Amino acid sequence: MTEHAEHRIETAHVRRSPRYAIFFMLGAILGILAALILTFAFDGTQQKSPSTQVLYSTPQVFGFLCLVCIPIGMAVLGAVALILDRRLSRRQHEVRVDHERVEIDPGDSAV
Repeated sequence: MTEHAEHRIETAHVRRSPRYAIFFMLGAILGILAALILTFAFDGTQQKSPSTQVLYSTPQVFGFLCLVCIPIGMAVLGAVALILDRRLSRRQHEVRVDHERVEIDPGDSAV
């Protein structure tokens, strides 16, 4: 069996980056928490809406507030993640990487 190995030394740039999915998920959780606080802080379920003359229940008010607060929370923490990414991009390091490529000839088979 014949092996051919090839070594190359390359340089690479390494930097830390925030995980955007975690920031968006935390923003959604923060939005749900804000909607929950707003639902019970301002009890508007005891009076009719002035424009529609409908009495909304507490779960309906919570749902309406979630429709507003979740995207706002995701946008705010997404912006925080972008700012962190810009700040951390300044601290990138250059490292040397040993790149090895090994090829085995398929014609040579050891039994």
